[in-house]
Amino acid sequence: MDPATNAHALTDDVGFLLSRASAVFVRATNAVLASYGLRARPYSLLLMACSAPAGVSQRDLAETLALDPSQVVSLVDELAASALVERRPSETDRRAKLVVATEAGRALCAEVVPVVEGAAAAQLADLSATEQLILRELLTRLMARGPGASPQ
Repeated sequence: MDPATNAHALTDDVGFLLSRASAVFVRATNAVLASYGLRARPYSLLLMACSAPAGVSQRDLAETLALDPSQVVSLVDELAASALVERRPSETDRRAKLVVATEAGRALCAEVVPVVEGAAAAQLADLSATEQLILRELLTRLMARGPGASPQ
């Protein structure tokens, strides 16, 4: 069977297109992060921790990143071993641990954010500024629905 025919059949599958686009972006992001000792998922977690000076719960990280909590634990362990984040007890929930970016984590994040943004810009270069804005808005709307949400 002709591979082009197979690929054409998949272009009608929005799930496939989203998955494929995500894979392309993740590969590009991982490529630029490699020299910093990071990958896309730990970077996303570090970025969230840096955006929350008081810390962010592992539960919130799991929900936002759409990961199983056990995956978040592994990512936090990895970043903590590199002294980029630390776990601190929550002042409002003694059962919860907050993930807080360290000074080294904030410094690294400040350094890599423009690099990651550059990689994303390169991936989006074939889209106009308006198309990029529309794409972000549409993806944001899809994410806001969450898994299992019923149509409105």
